[in-house]
Amino acid sequence: MTGSAKPTVFIDNDRVVVTEWRFAPGASTGWHRHGHDYVVVPLMDGKVKLLTKDGEALAEMKKGVPYFRSEGVEHDVINANDGEYAFIEIELK
Repeated sequence: MTGSAKPTVFIDNDRVVVTEWRFAPGASTGWHRHGHDYVVVPLMDGKVKLLTKDGEALAEMKKGVPYFRSEGVEHDVINANDGEYAFIEIELK
């Protein structure tokens, strides 16, 4: 990943990786492929733009409402808000 979003890894052990992602307006994770199943927990309401091989989409994020994705997802995640945006990502090893 080569984006401008700021990851902070809180836990990285043999079972999980827990990372907080913070995005300035317009910041991105950079194109990446998820090597594990994962859960995202938004820390605030907002929108993210998802770029995939199939195009782009806006996703509405609700504070505290988690979602799950399977290993293999490939995308770039971009902050589509006027202010900072953040979420927690929990990767299941």
